[in-house]
Amino acid sequence: MTDHADSPPTAPSPARERSEPSTGAPGVGRLIGLDLARGLAVFGMYAVHVGPAPSQGGVIGFLMELAQGRSSALFAVLAGFAVALITGRRRPKTGLAGRQAVAKVVIRAVILLVLGSALTMTGTPVVPILAFYGLFFLLVLPLYRLGAKPLAMIAAGWALVGPQLLYLLKPVVGGREFPTVGQADGIVSLLFTGGYPALTWVPFVIAGMAVARFDLAATAVRIRLALTGVALAVTGYGGSWLALRLVPGAAEAIREAAGGPGMPSMSSAPPGSAGIFGDTSAGMLVASPHSEATLSIVGHTGVAILVITACLAAMDAFPRLRRLAKPVIAVGSMSLTAYVYHIVAIWLLDTEELAVPPLYVLLGFIASVTVLATLWSRFFQRGPLEWLMGRATGIARRIR
Repeated sequence: MTDHADSPPTAPSPARERSEPSTGAPGVGRLIGLDLARGLAVFGMYAVHVGPAPSQGGVIGFLMELAQGRSSALFAVLAGFAVALITGRRRPKTGLAGRQAVAKVVIRAVILLVLGSALTMTGTPVVPILAFYGLFFLLVLPLYRLGAKPLAMIAAGWALVGPQLLYLLKPVVGGREFPTVGQADGIVSLLFTGGYPALTWVPFVIAGMAVARFDLAATAVRIRLALTGVALAVTGYGGSWLALRLVPGAAEAIREAAGGPGMPSMSSAPPGSAGIFGDTSAGMLVASPHSEATLSIVGHTGVAILVITACLAAMDAFPRLRRLAKPVIAVGSMSLTAYVYHIVAIWLLDTEELAVPPLYVLLGFIASVTVLATLWSRFFQRGPLEWLMGRATGIARRIR
């Protein structure tokens, strides 16, 4: 199933963050690696929305499959990092600074809710996540003063309970539904039935907040985070692989829900499956994109943590790579603009009707946004929408 809902977190660009104390590793004070991770996630999102189908196989198909679901999960984890950056990454802000930071998050959330609803009403085949992001920001805001350990425990507990609760609530709230042209997401969609139901996506955001609390300049910390990412990925994807083969009747139930033969893959999900495969409880064992199952959340979180730690380490360890990656970093530093750009382009071009191979469409999208972001970054510190967001949240400074 093609994932049509990926999108970037809107946060102050880590490359512009000057207040973080550096503890030895070059460049960590500004966390420029986060912009690299965000840029890679943007490209992954483009691949999901306008690229070839994973089913074509080969190297291209494999890369398209890697982007499915994992790009949106990476963005959600980075959204948690964004909340931490605004409210105080290592040391949560208190007093007046804390109240102003909370106000900034609330303002961003409201803008995202409005902007996401507007993009949804364009009627593109993409399900924008911006409105969902706005709700995510509001839901995790009460946790901003917590440390890494309690945040990690809450994320784990939520990932364990949320999918099961969503499955039990399906008879009450209804199955997965996607807005039609001109219809924005309502609160039930944002919480339970939409493309990114908060009940099962908030754990990604909380996990990002937990990661942000660590001293990411320390090599030992990065190694532990990378090992944690590996463990989570193996547990999520490996656990699903084993469960579908060891739990009696599980694989058969999923095959019937998917409407096709063969063992379900980690990237396959039947159209209209409501995330949790149809009405079968066996769907809770599947770690496919947007399955909304615990194992899916665990596996995707592990991949996101691995990508973030790898990008942070690479930017500090290889100065030449940093120079080569500048175009990708530029895209990541204005990920909100890059996201809205591609939604508008899909809307104007009607990409589903283009008589052009999807691979060329994808390459065109990536090339155009990279050139635009690189040129813009030569003259301005922020992307256009990031600048407008900064101006809007500046109102928070009036709080006394």
